[in-house]
Amino acid sequence: MVDGVGVGRSPGSLRRILVPLALAQFICSFAGSNMNVMITDISHDLNTTVHGVQIAITVFLLVMAALMIPGGKLTDRWGRKRCFTIGLVIYGIGALMSAVAPGLGVLILGNSILEGVGTALLIPPVYILTTMLFDNVTSRARAFGLITGMGGVGAAAGPLIGGLITTAISWRAAFVFQAMIIALIVWLSRAIVDPVAPDPGRPFDTAGAVLSAAGLVIFVMGVLSADNNFVLMAVLLVLGGVLLSLFFVHIRARERRGEEPLLSTGLFRNRTSNLGLVTQNVQWLVLMGTAFVVSAYLQVVRGYNAIETGVIFTAATAGILASSLAAERLAKKYAQRTLIMSGFGTTIAGIAVLLALVKGSPSAWAFAPGLLFIGLGLGVMLTPSVNVVQSAFPESLQGEISGLSRCISNLGSSLGTAVAGTILVSSLGKTSYAAAMIVLAVIAFIGLGAATRLPAKQAQPT
Repeated sequence: MVDGVGVGRSPGSLRRILVPLALAQFICSFAGSNMNVMITDISHDLNTTVHGVQIAITVFLLVMAALMIPGGKLTDRWGRKRCFTIGLVIYGIGALMSAVAPGLGVLILGNSILEGVGTALLIPPVYILTTMLFDNVTSRARAFGLITGMGGVGAAAGPLIGGLITTAISWRAAFVFQAMIIALIVWLSRAIVDPVAPDPGRPFDTAGAVLSAAGLVIFVMGVLSADNNFVLMAVLLVLGGVLLSLFFVHIRARERRGEEPLLSTGLFRNRTSNLGLVTQNVQWLVLMGTAFVVSAYLQVVRGYNAIETGVIFTAATAGILASSLAAERLAKKYAQRTLIMSGFGTTIAGIAVLLALVKGSPSAWAFAPGLLFIGLGLGVMLTPSVNVVQSAFPESLQGEISGLSRCISNLGSSLGTAVAGTILVSSLGKTSYAAAMIVLAVIAFIGLGAATRLPAKQAQPT
């Protein structure tokens, strides 16, 4: 690479490659939040409950998290472009299946399972390709700014776009919309060429993949069962923790035998990367937790329809879009730690405004100022958090760190919906709404604490 761009590639060709990559991140983030405004419509149409829709949303995010590490590892064996394309096809099939789902079971199969698997295959290549093609902080910040910005906009605009489609046509049409975007991405990605040849003979740690995926799934399902059965919750949390512990014992044993593990334990020895992963997890936890809590409260308690709920979220969308578009300019002027700390501070202020202005207010627009602050804060720190983690390792480890990074982010998304959503649906009302938002604020303070411990200037990977 030369001057931040890939050898033999013009800036124009790189920009064209970034378009399908950014669109892929947009549609996957959109899928994680657009169902929030369809809670009432889906529950009535499929004869289910708010908790049933919450499970479908959480399982989608959880499948992404559980399979993101194996998905990142497979890019080395199958190739980044091939994984990207296969993931798009599986995702598209899941979207079409969801559009015609006769019940919650088929919706979970199409949306939660197939779309989740497709996302786990297509997202790691997005970040690996971007890291390989852009090798300095400024150019990489610009590229990640576009991709993570589109991801943030997808998550924040999901309620608005989903609300518009649901009100004008049907919630099923929102899944047809996803399939159409997937088809467009497949067509636009024809120009993408894998910068590194795949290695079909590279070993794959199947046992590690099973242990890590099962541990994450069981742990989060334990959180989801908190409002139904305390004993079941405790059992699932302990079992999930045991499986994850066995996973780390397993990969350590493979390393000692000289075999390639699913995930190198060396990835966890980088203090800067570890702190960056914490900030990523918290950012998406707060974003998706807020989206579910506010959406469910507006629809179930306040009685707003899909479009009315989606319109309120334009404030968060505008905030994320504005701050993400400024990512390159901000990266030149401020240290990444400063941006992440500022983002958390603004997000916490937004949660405080949501709690203060919404209390006793009959207007749904009382949610707008708080959502705007949260959008601005998240948009400011999404890009530097990704850059901190990806830039901490050389190209030889990009497949692994990309999978781990996306796993941690999507785990945050699923935990946000599971934790905050479980608190909310336990007794839908103002008290449970306030309790859920306070929990999200406390978690945001944890992210801020991790950000303060990041180095002022990041060293180059070795």
